[in-house]
Amino acid sequence: MNSLQSFDYAGKRVLLRCDLNVPIKDGVITDDGRIRASLPTIQYLVSQGAAVIITAHLGRPKGERKAELSLAPVAHRLGDLLDMKVTFSQEIIGSIEAKNVKAGEVVLIENIRYEGAETSKDESERTTLAKELAAYADIFISDGFGAVHRKHASVYDVAKLLPHAPGYLVAAEIDVLKKLTQNPQRPYGVVLGGSKVSDKIGVIENLLDKVNVMAIGGGMLFTFLAAQGYEIGKSLVEVDLIPTVKELMARAEKLSVTLLLPTDIVVAPAFAADATPTIVGADSIPADQMGLDIGPVSAAAFAAAIVECKTVFWNGPMGVFEFPNFAVGTKVVAQALTQVTGISVVGGGDSAAAVRKLGFADSDFGYISTGGGASLEYLEGKELPGISVLA
Repeated sequence: MNSLQSFDYAGKRVLLRCDLNVPIKDGVITDDGRIRASLPTIQYLVSQGAAVIITAHLGRPKGERKAELSLAPVAHRLGDLLDMKVTFSQEIIGSIEAKNVKAGEVVLIENIRYEGAETSKDESERTTLAKELAAYADIFISDGFGAVHRKHASVYDVAKLLPHAPGYLVAAEIDVLKKLTQNPQRPYGVVLGGSKVSDKIGVIENLLDKVNVMAIGGGMLFTFLAAQGYEIGKSLVEVDLIPTVKELMARAEKLSVTLLLPTDIVVAPAFAADATPTIVGADSIPADQMGLDIGPVSAAAFAAAIVECKTVFWNGPMGVFEFPNFAVGTKVVAQALTQVTGISVVGGGDSAAAVRKLGFADSDFGYISTGGGASLEYLEGKELPGISVLA
């Protein structure tokens, strides 16, 4: 695999795929972490005299132009962070701005997913779009790790048409994920949260024989409690996965993996920021209440296990961190990760947003991944098309 330094960029046109899929509310970017993560590669290319044409996506417009999913606010923020003009092109195919970009300049093309061919399962449709994109450039650099698990035109197909290499971000993500899967320092702990067990089953199954400790929080924990026969009230549950969860719990015991499940839960009568929180035992959730966070005893137990580990991967908040009454479990776990003496990895998406919202700096952790879904699929042992095509 080439590296970013493999090419002479002077006077060359570079098509750069970034992950700029940031949360935007009322036209305002609420977390610019993914934009910041893209800066080193862009800055390097500009410093080497390249003309940079960036493709990226925002949300799932499914081939339609939706004003709320425009990358225009991202172009503005990117320009601020780079301290230079970033030209925004509303057109994707036949972009005048992309065709006319000069050495040392940056153009951001509108949301690539406005083109239905970007995500098409029809290879010929994707290839047609990829050829349009490849016509803009001499070299393709893949730096949108959050999309490398997708066989999309701007991620996969275009790499087959141009000389290519991973950017700094993709290379760093691959390096970190290898540390989590190939001879990790031990003890090795994994903390999983989020709403659904179904989103994490593959990761649990693939990592169970590799870790020493696995802690389960978030909405997914209630399927585990239900599998133990506990009353879970109005909490989230995936009933169809209870048999699978029972098998995983039995397998963990057989492998001597410490499976940490909460012993106390913060419950409330409704999913609301102003709902009254109550702490109850995990085995005694009232029928008219729902669990919205792990309890303080459980959070302390999770933290104690985390700080003893030399390698920790965390994906998914412990509770509804957006509501202050139900953010304590997530904050305690995040604080513990900052004290890990080996490598601590915050696994993208909601986890990254949570630590920033709760007042932590990115530098407090060993690494903050930008690719939630891509990271999970890698840890499930799946091949990532956007990585394999770069070989």
